[in-house]
Amino acid sequence: MNVLKPLSLSTQELDESQPLTVVEMGKLWVTYMGNSMSSHILPYFLQHCEDETIRTLLENGLELSNDFLQRIEKFFKDANFPIPIGFTEEDVNLGAPRLYRDEFYAHYLKYAAKAGMSIYAVAIPLVMREDIREFFVYANQCTMILTGQVNNLIYDKKLVVKPPIIPTPEKSDFINKQSYLNGWLGEVRPLHAMEIIHLYDNIENNTTSKAFLLGFYQTVKDEKIKTLFKRGLGMTDKAVKQFAEKLHNENLQAPSYIDHLVTTSTYPPFSDKIMLYHKFDMFSMKIRTLGNSIAVNGRRDISALYGRAMVNNGLFADDAANILIDKGWLESPPKAFDRK
Repeated sequence: MNVLKPLSLSTQELDESQPLTVVEMGKLWVTYMGNSMSSHILPYFLQHCEDETIRTLLENGLELSNDFLQRIEKFFKDANFPIPIGFTEEDVNLGAPRLYRDEFYAHYLKYAAKAGMSIYAVAIPLVMREDIREFFVYANQCTMILTGQVNNLIYDKKLVVKPPIIPTPEKSDFINKQSYLNGWLGEVRPLHAMEIIHLYDNIENNTTSKAFLLGFYQTVKDEKIKTLFKRGLGMTDKAVKQFAEKLHNENLQAPSYIDHLVTTSTYPPFSDKIMLYHKFDMFSMKIRTLGNSIAVNGRRDISALYGRAMVNNGLFADDAANILIDKGWLESPPKAFDRK
């Protein structure tokens, strides 16, 4: 039952001829680009999937991506906004040999769903036009359901280490010492719940990112991009080890690597363009996740660790963007009028 009382407002009838605001334009554009990418990656996964339950998840994910694209295209056409080029059939080779094992697809779907929800959830309170706001509510709800399905499968098949368990507090407590913030020297307290779960989340993201990037590294053709991917592998591996060390120091378990879910194939199923853009996008998402982690953190050593990781991820994304620009592959988001 809805506990909220309805509002009686004398609002004007929706005028779809009004230009899109910067929020509506920007969030629809970035949602379109992300789902354009997924709509070409997931069909390749489906070409090499034997597990029927995982296949259903992939089909659900592909159905959502295509549905979101169609809905956004209608908003854009009604507003005379040019449809982004995004990605095409030229960016995927469905006949390429298997590059990832079935279990990897579940990890990937979870990672991609988290990336999507980080966009949809931010859009909801900012979008004023009701029909577009309802679209982002719909996209967020659908993606949440898909995430729930993925989690159920991951835990049922024991594909991940479950989040750590800590003691239930005996009573409410207050912080009464400045040493609560310590991280290197003096009295260092145990990790609190929010610190633990964000360390866990960052490790989970990076193990998925590393495995996906390993497949890209094996199959990319351009040597400059290959060098960047090698650097990304080292960065991601270092991040996993540093975050996991914080948990292991307190005898808490951390997610494991999933590199074994990558085959030894060197035949590229994806174009260099979509692979580079995907890593540009993934490393940008890591920055958002690290920012959320800092916001709920209380120890200086962990804040510093996240801060360094944000800088490194930012430099990687910057270098990836430079290559995309040099190759003419980086599509521009809508921008303000240049009054200069």
